Amino acid sequence: MTTVLLDVDTGIDDALAIFTAALSNEIDLVGCTIVWGNIDVAQGARNTSEVLQLAGHGDVPIAVGAAGPRNGEVAVFSPQVHGDDGLGGCADTAHVPTLQSETAVEMMLRLSHEHAGSLEIVAVGPLTNLADALDADPTLPQRIRQVTIMGGAALAPGNVSETAEANIWHDPEAAQVVFDAEWELTMVGLDVTMTSLITDAHRARLAAGGAVGRFSSAILDFYLAYYEQYTGERASGNHDALALAVATGLVRTTLSPIVDVHVDCSDGEARGRTVTTLEGAWGEWPEREGARHRVVMEVEPGFEERMVDLLAAAD
Repeated sequence: MTTVLLDVDTGIDDALAIFTAALSNEIDLVGCTIVWGNIDVAQGARNTSEVLQLAGHGDVPIAVGAAGPRNGEVAVFSPQVHGDDGLGGCADTAHVPTLQSETAVEMMLRLSHEHAGSLEIVAVGPLTNLADALDADPTLPQRIRQVTIMGGAALAPGNVSETAEANIWHDPEAAQVVFDAEWELTMVGLDVTMTSLITDAHRARLAAGGAVGRFSSAILDFYLAYYEQYTGERASGNHDALALAVATGLVRTTLSPIVDVHVDCSDGEARGRTVTTLEGAWGEWPEREGARHRVVMEVEPGFEERMVDLLAAAD
């Protein structure tokens, strides 16, 4: 069983990741930290709490973190992708979350001591909380088994600009701090998440399931409608749940070279781009001596089917 701290900006794909982490008997979800991104942190905390309660795991502690990027600019959200409430218009407006008094950084540091050497941090939003935790305690990497992020694009095009993926673009300076830290880091970016599709057929199967499945189907209706303009069908990348699956072994990677990654923090058009040292023919990239960034390019097929089965079967 893998001990996981999920750092989320709970929109629709985050919700699927939270459901998967809470319901899998191979994952011990010990906490959720909330960062701005898809939605503001207050709504993100409410969404996270609602999703955990639906999954029967309302006891998982939740701590609120950064409300905007490190450079102090105004936070930008994604209502066009996730809806004004982050859950495709399906959030329970009456839900009152139970939150920890500690901050996201305090929770990260505490759990890093309580689970020293075994804690996996899976970050599926902007990396502001992780960067802030590194500021607070530079020794944090010594106690973390691995960090896995959903973010970036190595060879694939971006989704907020020609080259930048949203989570990195939201806070490039934070991302660079996280990539620079002395820990093993796995990047699950658009190169692979856009090949792991959740389809309308999956949504229909979820709709025929239990309470978790029906809720997942409802929020996906909004998400798939948005993605149709990019995929040509009612299908979306399974971004955040795939990153969780890679981190916890729910899916096996079949191509994931270890290279160096640098984040473009300029004010130009390339801001937020993840620049990697991938080179040579497709699938023949040599690992760089001293490199520690594992960039996932391919995974085995079938995770989406297993995830849908898991969520549909939940009451």
